[in-house]
Amino acid sequence: QVQLVESGGGVVQPGGSLRLSCAFSGRTSPPFRMGWFRQAPGKEREFIAQIYWNGGRTTYADSLKGRFTISRDTVKNAIDLQMTNLASEDTAVYYCAATDSAYAYDYWGQGTQVTVSS
Repeated sequence: QVQLVESGGGVVQPGGSLRLSCAFSGRTSPPFRMGWFRQAPGKEREFIAQIYWNGGRTTYADSLKGRFTISRDTVKNAIDLQMTNLASEDTAVYYCAATDSAYAYDYWGQGTQVTVSS
């Protein structure tokens, strides 16, 4: 069983940056794949980015590529999401997810709130 704990959320002004982290625990071997999603009020959950632990290959949602960067820390057993040039539309609960499969994500964090507001 994998446990995921996100951190780093908060309130940021438009144009600002924020870095989220997600640490996994519960076993010694890392998940096959980890990712970030978000869900804004009244909207469906949206894929942001994912990273394959072995090799570090990444994929991004086209609409967010260039502003958001996913990375992994093999020492801390965590992934990060660096977000830049944030706008009000980025306000959402951000979730970390992990899986050992090539398909659906099996494990989810509790989410961390990001609010972009002046």
